[in-house]
This record gives sequence, C-alpha cells and structure tokens, in this order.
Amino acid sequence: MLLSLGILLSYLVGSIPTAYIFGKIAKGIDIRKYGSGNVGATNAFRVLGKRMGISVLALDALKGVVCVAGIADYCLKLGAPVDELVLRVLCGVAAVVGHSLTIFLRFKGGKGMATTLGVLIGLALKFPALKLILLAEVLLWLIVFMLSKIVSLASIVSAVFFPIFFIILKQPLPLISASLCLSSFIIIRHKPNIIRMLQNKEPRLNFKKSK
Repeated sequence: MLLSLGILLSYLVGSIPTAYIFGKIAKGIDIRKYGSGNVGATNAFRVLGKRMGISVLALDALKGVVCVAGIADYCLKLGAPVDELVLRVLCGVAAVVGHSLTIFLRFKGGKGMATTLGVLIGLALKFPALKLILLAEVLLWLIVFMLSKIVSLASIVSAVFFPIFFIILKQPLPLISASLCLSSFIIIRHKPNIIRMLQNKEPRLNFKKSK
C-alpha cells in the first residue's frame, strides 16, 4: 500500500506541467501552441525567454529530487516494506513518467531529461557514490551542448551514456535497470528531434536571442 502510494504521489508530482503553468501565468499563452509545442524547459527558453526557461528547468529537476529524496523518505518513515534503493528508484522513474506523460495535459508532456537530472541529484544526495555519475552526466551534456548548441543532441548523448556510467562503476542492479529504462524512454521521446537532426533541421538554442 505504501509502495503504491509513493509511486502514485511521485507520478502526480512529476505530472505538474511547469512550462505550461509558466506560459499561462507569464504570457497568458498555451506553450503547446508555440515553438516545438513541447512542454519542457527547452521550449520554455525559446517561447518564454531565458529567465523563465531557467526557472522551468530548475523546477522540473526539483520534481525528481522531491520524489526521490522526499516522498520516498516519507514512505520509508511510515514503514514501507521495500528496500530503500528500490523505493527511491521506483519513485524517480514514476516522476519522469509523470513529467513526460502528464495526466493534467492528456498524457502529453516534456521529454524527461530535466526530471531525470533531478532524480539523479536526489539519488546522489542519498547515495554519495553516485555523485561521480552526476558530475559525468552534467559535464557530458554541457560539452555536447557547447559544441553543437543543440539541446536535444546533448540530451540524447547523455541518455546513451547514462546506463554505461552505472555499468562501468558497477552500481547495484536496480540502478542499472532504472538507468536503462530511463535512457531508452528519453531516446524514444526524442524521436522527432532525431528525425530533424538527420534532416539537418533541428534548431539550435541561441541564448543571445532569449530575453
């Protein structure tokens, strides 16, 4: 019962459509009708500006942290009969699924990268050995983005290496399994971006144009 509650709450927290809410409050628009139509941080950068984009990114990541380090903690304190690592992993995965398939927008949400980052941050807070993977993922994303200025490419490359880092550092099976699932999920969610990149039509993010 507590396990199911934790997963459900994590899904609902992950489902909060941050970019959609910011679009409505800041500019009175439905962000799904502008830019790429995606309800994520990258489209928020393009449509709402740099400040809003950074806010959306931070809050989308925070959702992952809250689920892994907050909701999971609460369930454990209540005596959830499940391994701590497994519970945190399940709450994290539920948060990412909620962000990408939000119940509040007819199961259409973001790509999941920001919330996955938040999940990794939450796990690193509880299991310090994962800080190295967190650092490697952030650096890899930044390097690819700085070279290409294409957010989707940086996200896809980071997603590909996500499970590889866990395998190389010989992490527990639940973490490797979760990393494989999240990696596959993020790559699948980026299918339209992959097609545009193959056609050389994927837009680059220009911070100078973002207000």
